Amino acid sequence: MSVTARIHHGVSEIDAATWDRLAGPGNPFTSHAFLSLLEESGSVGEGSGWSPLPVVIEDESGAAAAALPAYLKSHSQGEYVFDHSWADAWHRAGGSYYPKLQISVPFTPATGPRLLTGERPDLAVPLLKVAEQLCTQNGLSSAHATFIAPEQVPLFEEAGWLLRSDIQFHWENRDYDSFDAFLAALSSDKRKNLRKERAKAQDGVEIRTLTGAEIRPEHWDAFWVFYQDTGARKWGSPYLTREAFDLIGERMADKVLLVLAFLDGQPVAGALNFIGAEALYGRYWGAVVDKPFLHFELCYYQAIDAAIALGLRRVEAGAQGQHKLARGYAPVQTWSAHWIADKGFRRAVADFLERERAGVAQDQQWLGGHTPFRKGD
Repeated sequence: MSVTARIHHGVSEIDAATWDRLAGPGNPFTSHAFLSLLEESGSVGEGSGWSPLPVVIEDESGAAAAALPAYLKSHSQGEYVFDHSWADAWHRAGGSYYPKLQISVPFTPATGPRLLTGERPDLAVPLLKVAEQLCTQNGLSSAHATFIAPEQVPLFEEAGWLLRSDIQFHWENRDYDSFDAFLAALSSDKRKNLRKERAKAQDGVEIRTLTGAEIRPEHWDAFWVFYQDTGARKWGSPYLTREAFDLIGERMADKVLLVLAFLDGQPVAGALNFIGAEALYGRYWGAVVDKPFLHFELCYYQAIDAAIALGLRRVEAGAQGQHKLARGYAPVQTWSAHWIADKGFRRAVADFLERERAGVAQDQQWLGGHTPFRKGD
């Protein structure tokens, strides 16, 4: 298939309605609003190691028919799928691993579409061939697509990309009508533990859930303090700038659920979630007090409450965290796909991934047998 591809230097260059038509309405992170505010706030772009390079395919009439949210990366930070060992191996062999092409949403380990094809699913594989050509023509070592929506994984496999798996912990809504209905599905001891945790977390604390116009500038000011503290401890420096949160509030407030804890009338902790068509996505959390179980309450239990109230199918509470297992979040396989330019290096990576996938599958099976649900549920 012969297609015309255009490379842009930012999603902001592309008409919002056009991009959103291709991305679809279901995932807040692939929306024009989210990706463009990362650019406008300076969270990606110059000095960040994330250079926006979105690709748009045009049909015979010249209309945009498919797109890739892509970035030129000069490091492997903010991806949550770790390829540092690959980079080290390729450098020791005399190659240059960076820059590489990253097809993803920056700093966001949440599953979603990476091939934005609108009403042209036939363009999915041609999109990937464009990505490969972009790498080949510019001497890039590789291309990587991370946290791929499960239904798109076969498209990457069809294109010949290498598949990699990992595990996250998601909460599944089994048509619960309340948190108590969810608790009823747990074993007796786990049910008691969760109730005790919630009671201790809520003792002396006022918890508010805010969305849309309810979120005021002072709430963002408070959350910025929480985010900075957590970011400094986890990554050395926060990924998002202060302006990014202002723009989220201005442009995406109806897609945000902000959970804040107040002590003596002052905000002391918070968790930021994004609302999708089927899932609630937990993204950031922080606190300026050390209160037992407050993290679990704001990030996991309040998220479950919200998902039930909103009729959402699941909660994706972010990367890693085996402690989520005891709180009703089950192990779910996540997927990334990788194209390696050098054939020899590709064979080495393929061998590594085959062995890694077997180990991940075993881990998932073991974890799946240790959920807190009653046996037979």
